Amino acid sequence: MFRAGDFPDLLVGLAAADDAAVYRLNETQAIIATTDFFPPVVDDPYDFGAIAAANALSDIYAMGGEVLFAVNLVAFPDTLDMSILGDILRGGAATVAEAGGIIAGGHSVNDREPKYGLAAIGLVHPDAILRKSGAQPGDSLVLTKPLGVGVITTALKREQATADHVASAVRSMKQLNRAAARAASAAPAHAMTDITGFGLLGHAHEMAQQSGVDFRLRLSALPWLPGAPDYGAAGAFPGGMGNNAVHFGPHVRFAEGISLLFQDLLFTPETSGGLLVALDPGAVAAYVAQVPGAVEIGRVTAGTGQIYVEH
Repeated sequence: MFRAGDFPDLLVGLAAADDAAVYRLNETQAIIATTDFFPPVVDDPYDFGAIAAANALSDIYAMGGEVLFAVNLVAFPDTLDMSILGDILRGGAATVAEAGGIIAGGHSVNDREPKYGLAAIGLVHPDAILRKSGAQPGDSLVLTKPLGVGVITTALKREQATADHVASAVRSMKQLNRAAARAASAAPAHAMTDITGFGLLGHAHEMAQQSGVDFRLRLSALPWLPGAPDYGAAGAFPGGMGNNAVHFGPHVRFAEGISLLFQDLLFTPETSGGLLVALDPGAVAAYVAQVPGAVEIGRVTAGTGQIYVEH
């Protein structure tokens, strides 16, 4: 069995779960490796491919890196038209190209349900890695994309979502976190993660716990995609919301009067969400000016990994 220290060049691995693995090549270069894939969250195959690719690449940006290349991960039923798969792959390739990388290969299997994603490789300076740990008491917390993708895509599956609300969610999910990550590296940020399957509260807890601090989030400051609270009120929650609430709920405290609706929304999984960035308060104005849509949503205090949601 391997012991800690057996691989000193493995800078980020399983010892403390982060957004991606990082392996040092030399004094100035480290490889970032990550993978992610899932079933369709929207109806359009091209958009699905682009969203899945942006979601996978987000972990490279969450570590403060840049994309080098990726390989496709494909599950596809032989009962569907292959042109659908072609559109999915075109969407993924376009997103990787937008990130400055290239699709270099891949693997496919026959499956009853389509699934798509990437195994992606990036590059970062070993001294510039942005981990989940590192948030400091006194830091400000900034979120770079609005919340609510999970309830909108669930409402879409139930044929309850309007076209304009879906379009807003698709634009958000397709947006790369590249510019937000570059600005965080330049700030420099103290810690960072991206908001995906564990929802805002789950990922915030991971970041706070690994940093050995508490987070205080302001509900009134949180940005929402158009229609998201309404779909939540209609009960369009994905199954992952309940799992997140059970797992992370013991680490979250809500101020009196915060409705169950918004508690559930904050536990709801996101797809290709924004970055949660901890940085010095004096750097917030410059950061927000560089990253359209970025919003200061809270602060870091001394603690042990608890999340407090205030009004």
